[in-house]
Amino acid sequence: MSAIGPRTGSAPLSGVLVVSLEQAVSAPMCTRTLADFGARVIKVENPDGGDFARHYDEVVNGQAAHFVWVNRGKESVTLDVKSTAGLEVLHRLLARADVLVSNLAPGATARLGIAPADLAVAHPHLIALEIDGFGPGGPLSHKRAYDLLVQAESGVCAVTGEAGAPAKPGPPMADVTTGLHAALSILATLCGRLRNGPGPGASIAVSLFDTMADMMGYHLGHARHAGVNLQPLGMSSPAVAPYGGYRTADEQTVVLGTTNDKEWQRLARDILNRPDLADDERLRTNPGRCEHRELLEEAIGSWCARHDLAEIQRVADAAGIGNSRYNTPTDVVAHPQLAARDRWRAIETPGGPVPSLLPPAVIDGYDPPMGAVPGLGEHTDAVLSELGYGASDIEQFRADGAVGPAYARTAPVQGAGVASSGPDAVVP
Repeated sequence: MSAIGPRTGSAPLSGVLVVSLEQAVSAPMCTRTLADFGARVIKVENPDGGDFARHYDEVVNGQAAHFVWVNRGKESVTLDVKSTAGLEVLHRLLARADVLVSNLAPGATARLGIAPADLAVAHPHLIALEIDGFGPGGPLSHKRAYDLLVQAESGVCAVTGEAGAPAKPGPPMADVTTGLHAALSILATLCGRLRNGPGPGASIAVSLFDTMADMMGYHLGHARHAGVNLQPLGMSSPAVAPYGGYRTADEQTVVLGTTNDKEWQRLARDILNRPDLADDERLRTNPGRCEHRELLEEAIGSWCARHDLAEIQRVADAAGIGNSRYNTPTDVVAHPQLAARDRWRAIETPGGPVPSLLPPAVIDGYDPPMGAVPGLGEHTDAVLSELGYGASDIEQFRADGAVGPAYARTAPVQGAGVASSGPDAVVP
């Protein structure tokens, strides 16, 4: 049997092996990012149902939309790491890994004996990154933390929505940004090794609360120095004016934005044909425009209400004013910008091929692998074989409950299929 190893090839992270003990979105987003750059990611899941995000819904060919989104390009191994045999397998895997990523419940890694201090002894080469809710050493460190809970605790919900009607941003911002900070921290550590040569392992901790507190930097700075809480303005910003959405004559919503005084002058003179507003001393600077926002909203809103979306965007483009169309998710699925730039790819899943967007970063000469979304335990036997376990060992693990049942591929959902040319195209 060959020793387990990483992927090989010309990908940026070729040669890097990542093991994950992950649930939900934050850690899976971290490891999906690493997989997109070519790392081999082995996702260790509980034999009893696996990552609970697998069961959020069944809308993607019988699979959960969250899970499909953040788990492409991984291998799934089922291990009961609370069992002696399962933990032994995990340690054999970690002995060959470069990185461990986890986002388990508070105290779970310590109870399993794989906390940073334990790993520094058992696997001194390993980069061990742990994502938690609030970071150690504080009054909330013991608490479970989910995306909404952290967004509420960190003040994000208070600056989202409308005054008196706080809201959670639609995407799971705490999970996603924490996962990306985690991936960035791993990449920085790997770059340090590339520059300085092989060295000891590293312990990295990233919390959802710290990440969102940093994301709140503008609002916290304003609150500290102004002594007031900025009120949310829906689809606008308390920091800049004019900047927001306006209904059009053809019942669309156009979003117009100015970020400096020259843009405001062009908007007032060239688009609104309102030299009186352009010359109004109260509106000369952005702080004044924010203070007298209602004047701008009335003038821009009434002008947009008399023109169709296409005409507004044509005029705004000609004047050099930023603009966009308010879209729903179903609009974006068919967005011409994504189609024109060939941003959709087909990825394999247990339920059949589905469309998936390419990673945001476009690296010249590199095509992201866009690997399959794994079924629960799909790669257990193959990975254990790579680790040196024979068929009888695996059979005994299975009998003892240390690993899950043998994987049986199910038939794809009837009619499932996609092509890379667009999100709705079907292949035979």
